[in-house]
Amino acid sequence: MSSRILSLTLVYGLAVSSLSAANWTGWRGDNGLGISPERKVPLKWSATENVLWKIELPEAGNSTPVVWKDKVFITQAVGERRTVMCFDRKSAKLLWQNGTSYNEKEESHETNPYCSSSPVTDGERVIAWFGSAGVFCYDLTGKQLWRASPGKQEHMWGYASSPFIHDNLCILYFGPGNSGALVALNKKTGSEVWRVKDPPVQQRPRTDGFRGQERTGVICSFSSPILLAPEGRAPSSPQLIMTYPQLVRGYDPNTGKELWTCDGLNELLYTSPIAGDGIVVAMGGFNGSTIAVKADGKGDVTATHRLWRQERTKNRLGSGVVHEGHVYILNTEGIAECIELKTGKIVWQERVKGGATSESWSSMVLAADRLYVLNRSGATVVLKASPKFELLAVNPLDGALTNASHAISDGEIFIRTHKHLWRIAEATETAFLK
Repeated sequence: MSSRILSLTLVYGLAVSSLSAANWTGWRGDNGLGISPERKVPLKWSATENVLWKIELPEAGNSTPVVWKDKVFITQAVGERRTVMCFDRKSAKLLWQNGTSYNEKEESHETNPYCSSSPVTDGERVIAWFGSAGVFCYDLTGKQLWRASPGKQEHMWGYASSPFIHDNLCILYFGPGNSGALVALNKKTGSEVWRVKDPPVQQRPRTDGFRGQERTGVICSFSSPILLAPEGRAPSSPQLIMTYPQLVRGYDPNTGKELWTCDGLNELLYTSPIAGDGIVVAMGGFNGSTIAVKADGKGDVTATHRLWRQERTKNRLGSGVVHEGHVYILNTEGIAECIELKTGKIVWQERVKGGATSESWSSMVLAADRLYVLNRSGATVVLKASPKFELLAVNPLDGALTNASHAISDGEIFIRTHKHLWRIAEATETAFLK
């Protein structure tokens, strides 16, 4: 693997001895909200500036890295193999690669390579979902601890939802498809603790880009569930929030018991729910709808707790963030928006472009008062998280196709493109090895 290390920092100005300070444990951080607690994150970089290393990857992939102290993990397909790769954070050395072979036919979209689900770690184990091949758990040395088979995952566009860990549970949205369900596994053994099937879809006129195609329009969700501690609930007893075709729901993550449900979404969803100030914002895809709902109700709260609803919004594949009473999102075509959280009023809309395209399939990450989001050419757009639009930086890399999102840990940013894994930091001096 050392031959794939294209550049390696020899001298850099970060205190690597403090690696235990901040981990990035799952696709969008600890609770799936895309918010980093860090205050010192790089603002500017390029393919040769502030790059500690980059590693060539064997095949394309859409999953996002996760980081625990001195280790970086990604899911990676290699032919028929579905694997987890573990790299040494400092040296970029491949420490181990483990997985399984799966040679049965598994449908997916051409833009969605296998292993698009990001892994999750709690510092003792790393867990990855490989679609129909199953869920696999390894210790941090690469030893397989268990494998689970929730069922066969079947959808013409494949899968992308990422698992997260809550207490002793690993919770996963096993979908989309006819067998779609929220599934909770014991993180130590892989045994199934509870399963909640997808709610039925109501037959009604569509309001999204499939309007008039009620029989043939795609109906599915690629959401990853999140954890939220609404007002009035202790952080130790959060809600599990999931967005489905037409609905957003809150559950007790320990039992799978439904707490509340809210109607108003369209039938095709790519983004995951986002939340802040006790309010959940759910966004549909393909010119779908967006709703905001207070997460402190019981039963059907559509009439009592839904704050606002927008129809025929911009197409959205990446998820946004909530910060200080505002919702921020970068739409697929590269138009960033700021929306008032409680009213749905659009504060600003601005097109942002970097590199070869403004199109983006990636999700935002908030660090301090900055919004970081990748576009499909691997350029990171950095915006001020403010009701006044301010473009802070545009940071291109080498132009490689990118659909993953940022991982932020100890003042460093990890970026996975279809060609490389990058480690970005504000270095005082770097030297590159060819």
